[in-house]
Order: sequence, then C-alpha cells, then structure tokens
Amino acid sequence: MRVAVLLEERCQSKRCNQECIVFCPVVRAGTDCIEMGENGKPVIYENLCIGCGICVNKCPFDALRIEGLPEELGDEAVHRYGMNSFRLYRLPSPEKNSVVGILGSNGIGKTTALSILAGTTVPNLGNYEKKADKDLVIDHFRGTGLKDYFSGLYNGKTRVAVKPQYVDSIPKAFKGIASELISKVDERGIMNELTQELALTNALDKKVSELSGGELQKVALAATLCKDADVYLIDEPSSYLDISERLRMASLIRRESRNRMFMVVEHDLAIFDYISDTVNIFYGVYGTYGVVSNAMGSRIAINSYLDGRIREDNIRFRNYAIEFQRRPAERRASEFSLLEYGKLAKEYSHFSVSVEDGGIMRGEVVGILGPNATGKTTFIKMLAGVEVPTSGNVDRKATVSYKPQYINSDSDLTVSEIMVQQTGTRMTQSFYQSEVMEPLELRYLMDKRLNSLSGGELQRVAIALCLLRDADLYLIDEPSAYLDSAQRMNAAKVIRRVMENGKKSAFVVEHDIYFVDLVADRLMVFSGKPGIRGSASKPLGMRDGMNTFLKLLDITFRRDGSSHRPRVNKKDSKLDREQRASGNYYYEE
Repeated sequence: MRVAVLLEERCQSKRCNQECIVFCPVVRAGTDCIEMGENGKPVIYENLCIGCGICVNKCPFDALRIEGLPEELGDEAVHRYGMNSFRLYRLPSPEKNSVVGILGSNGIGKTTALSILAGTTVPNLGNYEKKADKDLVIDHFRGTGLKDYFSGLYNGKTRVAVKPQYVDSIPKAFKGIASELISKVDERGIMNELTQELALTNALDKKVSELSGGELQKVALAATLCKDADVYLIDEPSSYLDISERLRMASLIRRESRNRMFMVVEHDLAIFDYISDTVNIFYGVYGTYGVVSNAMGSRIAINSYLDGRIREDNIRFRNYAIEFQRRPAERRASEFSLLEYGKLAKEYSHFSVSVEDGGIMRGEVVGILGPNATGKTTFIKMLAGVEVPTSGNVDRKATVSYKPQYINSDSDLTVSEIMVQQTGTRMTQSFYQSEVMEPLELRYLMDKRLNSLSGGELQRVAIALCLLRDADLYLIDEPSAYLDSAQRMNAAKVIRRVMENGKKSAFVVEHDIYFVDLVADRLMVFSGKPGIRGSASKPLGMRDGMNTFLKLLDITFRRDGSSHRPRVNKKDSKLDREQRASGNYYYEE
C-alpha cells in the first residue's frame, strides 16, 4: 500500500514543463500512473504507483511524495482531504476522569484529530469523494469507546470546549478587556477562582491587545475551563508560560479532569509527563499521513517517542533517538570576552529591573531563566542598545542579531525572498545549508509566503533568519515556542553549532528546561515580583544556576532511569525530600 501526496502550494507544474510526467517510466510503458488534473496539477494514481521514486526525484520543487504504509492500515483511515492529500489513520479516545496526552511531531494530524473530536470536522473515513456522514462515523467505531463518544457528540448530548493552539490570534478576534472575555463564557461560575489560581488578577482590567503572551495563554485556558463541557481539548497550553506557571497550569488541569474528559497536546516533555495519565503517539510523514498509536502509560510512551520506536508495534518512526545525558556536558568557551557589562538598572514608571555585572565569552551560550515579567526581555534590549540603562554601562563593541519573542508574520514575501533580503547569500553557503537550513527543515518552506506559515514554521524561519545574519552576538527570545519536542532538540543543537563553529556568542531566553540543558554553558537566573520589579544574577555555572533556579520554584527534578530525561518529582515524595536535603535540585551527583 502506497500513499502519494502532492503538496499543491509547492507545485509549479507550468514552470517545470511537467517533468514529473515526462520522466515517469511507467508512462513510457503505456500505463499512466500520473496525469495532469483539471486544475493543471499532477494527479498520481496510487493503485498504479510502483514506488520507483523517479517522479519525486525529478520534481524541482519537492512537491511530490511517495510513502509506503503497512497494509493493515488500509481499513483504518479516518479522514482524507482529497486525491494525493494528507490522510489520518485511527483516532485517540477520550477517557473519563483522565488526561489523555497527545504526543507527536507537527504536521502529522494532531490538529485534524482534535477538530474531529470537537465536531468541527466530520471524518469522511477515507472516502473524500462522498459527503461525510455522521451515522457512518458512529457505525465505523462500533465496538469501541469512540462509538458512544460520537453518538453523544452528534446528538448534542456531549459538549466540547477547545483551547486553541495559537493564542496570538485572540486580540484579532476580541477587542475588549480580559475580564469581559472570560465572563462572557463563565457558565460554571468559577471565573474568580480560576483567575486567582492562574495569577491572572492583575491582568483582568487590561485590554486583550495589551496582554503578554503568557497572559494571553492563561486567559485562553481560563475561558476554556469556565465553559460547562464534558470534554476539554487543550492544544499546547504551556507556550509563553514560565516553568512555575506551567506546573500551576498542569495541576489545575489534573484537578479539573475529575468526572470530565481531557485531551492535551503538549511539547514540553517535563510538563507532558506530569500532566498525562495515558498517551497516544502520533507518527507519520509531515504533510503526508499520520498514524495514531494505541494508548500507553505516560512513561513508556515518552521513552518510546524519544527512542523513535514503538516496540510493542515494532514500528520505527524516526531514524534517530533523542538522547539526554545523565550529567550536563562540560563545554569550554574561548578565553576572549565578547561583551562585558557593569551592574545595570532600568526603571520605568511601574517596573524596575537590576542586573548584576557580568559578560559573555566568544563561543559561549548563556541561558536566561526566570518568571515572566521580571525583566528578561528588557535586559536583552539593553544589550542590543534598544533600551538605554537608567544606570550602568554595556561595553558593546559586538554587532547584534535579535530574534524577538513575538514574530511579525504580516509580510506577503516568500521565505526565500525575505531570507535573501535580510541575509544576502549566506543561506547558500555549505555550512549554513548543512547546519541550519537542513536541521530546521526549511527546504520545504522556501516558496511559502510568510503570512501563510503555521506557528512552528514561522518559529523555525525566525531562528534561521537570526542565525544567518552576520553578527557577533545573537539574542534569542523563546525559540522553542510552537516547536514540537524533536524540533526543539534540533533547534538547540543548531544554535550551539553556529556559536561553536564561528566563535559567536548567544543569550537565549527559554522556559523549556530540556532546551536549556542542551544549549547553555552558563545560566542567568531572574527573580522578583512579576510586573513590579525584577533582579538577575551574574552568569552562573550550569549546576549552580539550575539549582538556584529550582530552589526559587521550590521543585526538584530527577532523571529517568532508562532515558535519563528530567522528570518532576512529586512534592514531598521520598526522592523530593532526599534531593532537597542534599541541596541537589536538578543534577545527580
């Protein structure tokens, strides 16, 4: 069984003189496995395709994909968008009194699955030529828990609430203040309780357009949980939240899951492990097909995802494993300083931040950790010269490249055009091709327009643009937002390689501990009262920095026995008490 996919936004058949047809050997033999459709795009007949791969290799725009699938998946198609289009096999099943986690790469059907479970999309069961039929869907899932689920959903007896993935779009849809947005949907009468628990009280009187990313995320979560629903579908709730807020959010969802069904998509593996009871892994090929695994316990599922293989099904879905070290890697930077600064202070009318003196060496990456609204972005802007310190000086002789937290996607330019505009020909150099463009999987995005990119695609383009600029110092604000777990690990390695190879330096603001562990040589820890005052340490060694940070959060991390990935300890557990007593909050001795 073969899956043939045409990525229409990439196909430019008139410009390539239909090479995908001219060079197809099966056509020469007299049987048309590929023809031009009525829309001027190629159509591949999957029952005739022999999987030779010639049309894929000949297409100059990488618009054709041929993938082999296990035969047994043929009858398990849940939804197919059209001829030679993406298709999804199987669905996860919500469970009462439980949080079902969804884990997988971007572009392999997670959003499609949530749309189906929300009732927004009626699945066509693989038959895209006929109108989807709700009765057929119910009958298709007979003998499973999904039959009762869809019966209740389509009969109006099961209510569903959805927290969207991209909270940045909320200000475009709602122009009032935050309290109005939440109160409009407060069917359970728990608005005050939720806003206090999520530390949202100070943001309620702000206009939605003035909220930070973290505040938008918490407003979206509060508005979703205020709805009186039977099923809650929560898509990437940790984006823009700091670690303490992520743990608070996870605890809230676990509590609310009593007597209700929750399904959560999340890429921060530490939080995902903490929040999930059972997990379905989504695997497949980006933009081509997605397969949903059977439900597994969270520890087994996460370790399987990191390994790239589901042993129970004997399926390998990634050709490499994501590996964690028991101890952080010791790296040596250059002995030459790139930038130094004295004790800095910045005062606004309602906020102030102070930073201890420090600096950064050539070839070094300094990670920046701390709660939201304590001055991390202000510090970066002072280094870049965008903000002038109220007191103190920055010895800034270095040229700077900056990736902001919020990325402007309004441009109508293609990715290729904006890269040439901002970085010249650097993207064509062999080092940047192999160490930036390929790991960030940008080849397939070059002909897309910036305003058509998804959040994860836009993030990868922004990281590449920052790293491709000719600079000495790179200031990178929250690079993991909207990236899946594997992409986060790749992005961390890309940043490290660029710094090490060119003896460049970087400050990286991040909330994902896994990402920081992979990318940083030293750490700066911010603390204070969010929105009022903040203070920052000088750059500390990784062990001291992480222990300082986790003590502020009052949590401890252990390492998984087989994968060595960090896991949050339950409060007052035996391991938690032992690590606190030894002062070892993160790394094992």
